[in-house]
Amino acid sequence: MSSHDKQRAQWPLIEDLNVFVTVVRKESFAHAAADLGLSPSYVSKRIALLEKSLGMRLFHRSARSIWLTADGHKALSGAIAVLDSMGEFVSGLADWRNAIEGNIHISCSFGFGSAYMADALSALAQRYPALNVKLTLTDLVVDLVEEGVDVEIHIGDDVKDLYITRKLSSNRRVLCAAPRYLEQYGTPDRIGDLKQHKCLVIQERNAQFGVWPLTDGHDSTQLHIRSQLSSNSGSVVLNWALNGHGIILRSLWEVQHYLASGELVRILPPWHQTANIWAVYSNRTSGSARLRACIEFLLAYFQQHPPVTGE
Repeated sequence: MSSHDKQRAQWPLIEDLNVFVTVVRKESFAHAAADLGLSPSYVSKRIALLEKSLGMRLFHRSARSIWLTADGHKALSGAIAVLDSMGEFVSGLADWRNAIEGNIHISCSFGFGSAYMADALSALAQRYPALNVKLTLTDLVVDLVEEGVDVEIHIGDDVKDLYITRKLSSNRRVLCAAPRYLEQYGTPDRIGDLKQHKCLVIQERNAQFGVWPLTDGHDSTQLHIRSQLSSNSGSVVLNWALNGHGIILRSLWEVQHYLASGELVRILPPWHQTANIWAVYSNRTSGSARLRACIEFLLAYFQQHPPVTGE
């Protein structure tokens, strides 16, 4: 083996540099492991191998915390520069090929997927004709890694910390009911009045059944409501509300048409539940050129075609 080959064999791996930078950013081996989708022991092993290849100690460690050594600070700036250069290298190759191609698997709920993602992905396919797009609609909790999903379009701010998120659009869930229901049972004046009303509940993925977390921008509450009718289908629950069966808590993108037509009436207007629309993906796919292209396209698309047009 030549001296050059020996030197190259000792170069640190890009993976180890990424682990190192993530540990510094998260200030914890365990938190970095969760962010990367790895085990804490594997992260410790990669850092140990990086320290061996660099011939320096990167961290001071105590029982409760870690912090960079002087060598670690110097190595951090170099690691960031290398990772940035690698990103530019990969992007440059993609630009050189002048094509985004391959397969991308997207997951979304039935309601938003049918109403908005179909058109958005139609436009994406026109923009990138060499990109093969698979859209899976499900109202179940999605494990991106286990199910091989590249990106989930998620409604709500209850996203696992181990995933990476990009906000596509603002949204909130609001309280509303049909005029015929309010004529029969009255309009609630205070948030606590909802306990005496018929509420229509949708079991949303892993959300606690019969509990509505609400805020008016100042105060927050976990409202326990009673329900005669419930379903795991948002369209079924919306249909019940339109037929006067009770009060619903639904996304503005879903009910704004009915609010504008008067088929539904918003009640207790200050109270709502924040439920923004996110592109969610894992660190496993974060370096994919086609994933970046897809997400950037969706960001621009929903800026031009916002699902929520106002309150």
